[in-house]
Amino acid sequence: MARDGNYHSRSLVFPILLIVVGGLFLYAHLRPAFDPYPILTTYWPLILVFVGLGKIWDYSQRRKDPSQTGGSRSSVGATIGIFAFVVVLIVLLWHGRAFSRHHNFGVSTMHIAKTVDRQNAQTVNASVEMGAGELTIAGGSDHLLDASFDYHESEPAPQVEYAVSGNAGDLKISEGAGEHTHFWGSGHNNTTWNLRFGNEAPLDLNVNIGAGQGNFRLRDVPLAKLELHLGAGRAEVDLTGNRTKDLDANIQGGVGEAIIRLPKNVGVIANASGGIGTIDAHGLKHNGGEYTNEAYGHTPATIHLNITGGIGRISLSQEP
Repeated sequence: MARDGNYHSRSLVFPILLIVVGGLFLYAHLRPAFDPYPILTTYWPLILVFVGLGKIWDYSQRRKDPSQTGGSRSSVGATIGIFAFVVVLIVLLWHGRAFSRHHNFGVSTMHIAKTVDRQNAQTVNASVEMGAGELTIAGGSDHLLDASFDYHESEPAPQVEYAVSGNAGDLKISEGAGEHTHFWGSGHNNTTWNLRFGNEAPLDLNVNIGAGQGNFRLRDVPLAKLELHLGAGRAEVDLTGNRTKDLDANIQGGVGEAIIRLPKNVGVIANASGGIGTIDAHGLKHNGGEYTNEAYGHTPATIHLNITGGIGRISLSQEP
């Protein structure tokens, strides 16, 4: 008991961290194929993010109620923050496949390339599902798709499937089916996919990436609709360039940073909302929850953009 008769409420951050780290290594002992190091080295910055947000919350609560200072001061926000970090780890383990101990030791990188022709399709619906790694999507192909994949030999080869029904094409790009294949991927940090699309047919593009780096250079891609779902990591989305038809784009961010570049000579209206994080807009007018550029309402085509952030930063910038 403190001298003033009050119990000091101590932060539970450190004890919880000890339990989490001990639990990971115990799980690794029970499952020798599991390696806790990729998880810890990849996601440890989230500890700083969650605990920092928790301390900000504690500070704001003490400002509202000065009686919480001194002996009665607690660290409820920081404790909740570390619990949030634990939840993220649980989600990663629950939805992900085991992080293999041999992920960078004595394992060769495989490379394959695939080309898909449009055939007689007038429109194409394309879906991309990648667990973890670096994904680049751009234009400039003479075909519907030119793709190259680099992945570990211990992993199944990525799959590319294409079928045409009537005038519509259906393209699916995904990780190959394997014993431990799930959405969040294996955590290999040098898995790289490069996808280049042609410009002959309007494209509805749906992308799901679990963790890593996303480079979406969509300036020369004839998009009609874009669905982009990000897990943890960083994404750069380039929607600049001239567009002759409307584009509906929905971007959902998880944990990390999303940088979105917008055109100057095509009308843009964006609705952006952040979960826990910040939204920065450069060169756009802000009215309520909407962001518009000077060209909005004055061009034949309009980009309708809806952005939902999880935990991190959303940056909207207009080309010079």
